Amino acid sequence: MLIGVALMAVPLLIAVVTAMLQIRDLEETGHKLVIEGVTGARASQALFAQVASLERTARLYEVLNDPKLLDLYRTQDDRLSATRNQLFGQAGAEARQTLTDLREQQTQIRRMVQEMPASAAPAQTFDLSGRFSRLAALAERVGQQGNAYVDAEVAALEARTLGARKYLLWESALLLPLALVAVLVLTVGVGRPLRQLDRAISELGEGNFNHAIAVGGPQDLERLGGQLEWLRQRLVELAHERNRFLRHMSHELKTPLANIREGTELLMDGAVGELDPNQREVAAILRENGIKLQRMIENLLSFSAWQTSSVGLETSEFRLRPLVKQVLENQQLTLLSQRVRLDVHVEDVMLVADRGKIRLILENLVSNAVKYSPKGGTIHLRAQTAGSQLVLDVADGGPGIPPEDRAHVFEAFYTGRAARSTAVKGTGIGLSVVLEFVSAHGGKVEIVDGQYGGAHFRITMPVRVAGGEHPPLPREPKAQANAA
Repeated sequence: MLIGVALMAVPLLIAVVTAMLQIRDLEETGHKLVIEGVTGARASQALFAQVASLERTARLYEVLNDPKLLDLYRTQDDRLSATRNQLFGQAGAEARQTLTDLREQQTQIRRMVQEMPASAAPAQTFDLSGRFSRLAALAERVGQQGNAYVDAEVAALEARTLGARKYLLWESALLLPLALVAVLVLTVGVGRPLRQLDRAISELGEGNFNHAIAVGGPQDLERLGGQLEWLRQRLVELAHERNRFLRHMSHELKTPLANIREGTELLMDGAVGELDPNQREVAAILRENGIKLQRMIENLLSFSAWQTSSVGLETSEFRLRPLVKQVLENQQLTLLSQRVRLDVHVEDVMLVADRGKIRLILENLVSNAVKYSPKGGTIHLRAQTAGSQLVLDVADGGPGIPPEDRAHVFEAFYTGRAARSTAVKGTGIGLSVVLEFVSAHGGKVEIVDGQYGGAHFRITMPVRVAGGEHPPLPREPKAQANAA
């Protein structure tokens, strides 16, 4: 993929480099032309002024015949020669020919001045004036030719600039389709695999391992998709191993637990003799914790079975109020030990649902409320119908829901900070089982704030559920609640 991107970038890079070189060449030429034009103009002006000064000095020497004036003439003549040589190096062909003529005229005048007698003849004076006039004309022509040369160079620079502009426009016109094709190739060839990778990573992060990951496109992205598919398969294997472990351990624990509960019931019934109050209290504690342990094991078995999709809904018709009464009776010893009061208002609703799973939903919610309720607190349990929906509310008077736990409480095996500070530790799957079973009934779990001081769970589900079907479970909501 990187090689392909590099190959597509080569023409663009060549175009940029070519444009930079042309711009730099035009800049250097323009800079040189400006310097030569300014220097040539100054030299031409100096040349014309030096010719005038040279003529004045020659005429003064002709009149006064002062040797100092002759020395001044020689100095001015040397200065004129230096200016002429400077212009010769910068001028064009025509200006050089004129400068050559100017040099010859200057040489003849120099010879005439040096050979000038003490009293020059009028004819010689007239000839000297004519020669200085021709010398001045040649100096003026040099200036004109220099200006013409600069104008020609400026015109040539403008022509080159126009040519470079046309070249860059044509180059841009040719490279624009190439750039569009490159963008299209990158969008289709790379953008689509990236979207596939993004979707696959999102599904893995949400715990959805049901879809195989196949990424097409460049070889690098295909290799990355293969690595993600390997990771998905590995996560599926680990999930199966975890569920297998839970099932085996739960089944192994059920047998000794049944024996413990059976022995406790025999003690409570007086099968080995009547118990005094202290002994009966100890037996009651054993019975209560046996029930709790059984509930935890049932949660583990239900969660494991549901994760492997090995069970569905076993619907039947039953009344809700007797089921609530049964759940509360099973929690009676815990409620008494915690001195928790109950505020129960349940309509005698006839449900068509999975009775066992509804019982586990109620037991987990009530157990969660008991665990977080303070001594002498109140647990509120409401159940009523709203059209064809059952609305079930369970709330406690505990400390509420820490904000840092609200996004994770329905995740399996998560125990919040508040749960770590309680004496009774849970498995961390109680609320996960609630979410799974409510979703299986086509309902939803909400967290309601403001009505009660503690955690308030609200379940909304159909009164009558089609039996035997296992609807697809929704993604875990980022709800806010206590961890069971």
